[in-house]
Amino acid sequence: MRTVIVRRFGGPEVLEIADVPQPEPGPRQVRVRVAAASVNRIDLSTRNGALTQAGLLAPAPQAWLGWDVAGQVDALGAGAARFAVGDAVIGLRDLLSAPGAQAEYVVLDEDALAPAPATVTLAQAATLPLIGLTADRALALAGLEPGRTLLVTGAAGGVGGLVLELAALRGIRTLALADAEDEQLVRGFGATWFLPRTEHLAADARRLVPGGVDAVIDAATLGITAHEALRGGGVFVALVAPYAPPALRGTRVVVQEVYADGARLAELAGLVDAGRLTLRVADELPLEEVARAHQRLAAGGLRGRLVLVP
Repeated sequence: MRTVIVRRFGGPEVLEIADVPQPEPGPRQVRVRVAAASVNRIDLSTRNGALTQAGLLAPAPQAWLGWDVAGQVDALGAGAARFAVGDAVIGLRDLLSAPGAQAEYVVLDEDALAPAPATVTLAQAATLPLIGLTADRALALAGLEPGRTLLVTGAAGGVGGLVLELAALRGIRTLALADAEDEQLVRGFGATWFLPRTEHLAADARRLVPGGVDAVIDAATLGITAHEALRGGGVFVALVAPYAPPALRGTRVVVQEVYADGARLAELAGLVDAGRLTLRVADELPLEEVARAHQRLAAGGLRGRLVLVP
């Protein structure tokens, strides 16, 4: 089968489409024939060596790419009983040393999979696992009750947009930080207030929410700049550990670490089918154009995910 691998770190030119043996599912595992796999920034960090330099990925002869998958169940390992061959599923591959989802087939533990939402295409469904579970866990770590206030940086991005929609479902008031041209977009996600990118984030945020917000989810990795908009004793949720600021003024700083959770992913898929979560695809590309996908993602400005279709 064809799969995306990296044998040396560097720019998009180091990406290879390799022909490797088709994987076989082990006990309580499922093989998925990949219909779509989205490209995420962590794929760029895998390719350029940043994850290995940070000690998050062990050195190996090759690195595999792809966290998100949508497709059909192709084969079942011993004891796997949650799905049947032919079922449409989505899942998250969270073990970096395992073969990735940017391939024709991928094997995952059955507990990492969920039924695909029925109201969207598989390309759209492939965008949900990583950003959906990240947004959901970040909001859970913020620990806010209905009526409390939350600053979401990078609110027009994949994670930020889903945080806004999930927060609205829970009655949490949100202050959305994004580019000025994204105001209509993020208000459509349920933002209570909109704040265009500014050099005076803390002061501008505190004019809208006197005393500071109760929590911050920092999808744009602004670090201490976003922390200054937080009230004393509030909660700051960082999505990337190096950008976690110090816990000043009695605040609590936590780093969200996503993991495969098929049960929760099924609930998020249900929200998609109920029209409560929005999945956005910027473009669909064949597997062979993975290098172009990396170039476009690195350039920024996308409003939606790039999806590889084997």
